[in-house]
Amino acid sequence: MILYFTGTGNSTYIAKQIADLAGDGLISINKRIRENDISEINATGRLVFVVPTYCWRIPRLVEEWIDKTRFTGTENVYFIMNCGTSIGNAKKYIKRLCKRKNFKYMGVASIVMPENYIAMYDAPEKSVAMQIIENANPIIHKIGARIREGKSFIDRQSNIIDCLKSSVINTIFYSFLVKADKFTVGDKCVGCSTCVKECPLNNINLKGNKPIWGKDCTHCMACICKCPKGAIEYGEKSVGKIRYRCPIIYN
Repeated sequence: MILYFTGTGNSTYIAKQIADLAGDGLISINKRIRENDISEINATGRLVFVVPTYCWRIPRLVEEWIDKTRFTGTENVYFIMNCGTSIGNAKKYIKRLCKRKNFKYMGVASIVMPENYIAMYDAPEKSVAMQIIENANPIIHKIGARIREGKSFIDRQSNIIDCLKSSVINTIFYSFLVKADKFTVGDKCVGCSTCVKECPLNNINLKGNKPIWGKDCTHCMACICKCPKGAIEYGEKSVGKIRYRCPIIYN
């Protein structure tokens, strides 16, 4: 069973590729979180979690959902993380999660995909994004083959910088940066409610036909990047920046 969480499509793309290669079914973690669904999931053979990297770890809301959800029928569990550069020392925290859930840890693999975190970085032009995805495809196929064959992922060593990124910097990131108060909407907004539907935390509502953000936010960038009118900004950080959506999923 392939379970995936996505903001702008990178994890969706990887999850679908892995599902085809491994012959497994798909479950959207976004949908489960949005519906507050922590009902039991029964999977035979294995579980594969495909998630983005949020400050060198898996997203906290995904980890919390996994903790609350009961899984039966399998012990072998793989994690696939897509990232802009690296996943730091994410494996340390994934191993802790697996221990809590009595999962057999089969490893974590990283795949470099196009950047979408426009609250801090620049997203690539479409042609550059397509090339990054093209470069990722052989890695995706190798990962899919190892899963299909029941082999664990090769364990990568983490250095002191990786450890600091996934611990100290991750804590600072969530404490001071992961907030919704800088999201604003401009005159181009037509009240289509795309942002409302795409938010995995049900954190956006329409008021006077314009979106307003609550206090819950995971900085997935779905609202700002999927707005069809480009009407949403994140303070001044996003002004003039390309909005990224996986060009293969959203063509």
